Amino acid sequence: MRITVLQHDIAWMKPQESMAHLDSLVDRLAPCDVCVLTEMFPTGFCTEPECVAQPVDGPALQWMRQKARRMDAAVAGSVAVEEDGRFYNRFFFVQPDGSVSAYDKRHLFQYGGEDRAYTPGRERVVVPFRGARFLLMTCFDLRFPQWSACRGDYDAILYVANWPTKRRLAWQTLLRARAIENQCYVAGANRVGSDPQCHYSGDSAIIHPYGHELAACKPGHEDCASADIDIEALREFRRKFPVLSND
Repeated sequence: MRITVLQHDIAWMKPQESMAHLDSLVDRLAPCDVCVLTEMFPTGFCTEPECVAQPVDGPALQWMRQKARRMDAAVAGSVAVEEDGRFYNRFFFVQPDGSVSAYDKRHLFQYGGEDRAYTPGRERVVVPFRGARFLLMTCFDLRFPQWSACRGDYDAILYVANWPTKRRLAWQTLLRARAIENQCYVAGANRVGSDPQCHYSGDSAIIHPYGHELAACKPGHEDCASADIDIEALREFRRKFPVLSND
């Protein structure tokens, strides 16, 4: 199982421009099983969803389906969507056959006003794919270990983010903490570039259950990083060192 995190810039509130740019980046990637994009990858982290939200089956999801089919890989990332008059920061996990799993961000970023514009999700989402089980999480969720606590139901966590440079140490530290405490792989894809509020250094990485980096992107630059995750080795580690069975 090979995971790639794609650390990319985003054209602020310009989804067509953002996805056209991503076309050129995604099409140059080496083969992988899962390609992880960032939070609100078509628009940037916008707290005015009435200006950017798409229908659930809108252009961004259709683009993800197209890429997943062409790459023969799952494509993951979040999009601002509108459904039944409500707005959601929705993390899509799109498989090559076109099937879609979706997680609505639970912990909305109050400091940035996200909680005033979007509806929080209520359910954790775990997606089985090619022999691995992925827990879907979005940005600020990283700060809430109880929400991502492993119940023996997943092997890896995927985090998509717009996490600013000024809090990069928290991002780097908490990715490792979530991997260590849950005895799991963690893949975090964070954007680079700037929007009207913040600058972003990326620091996207794939973390081993022991807490060390398997792969990492170059800070401050568009980049990708790929690593293989070994599910059988993970199961053996959990069996020999059964942290998760303790209260």
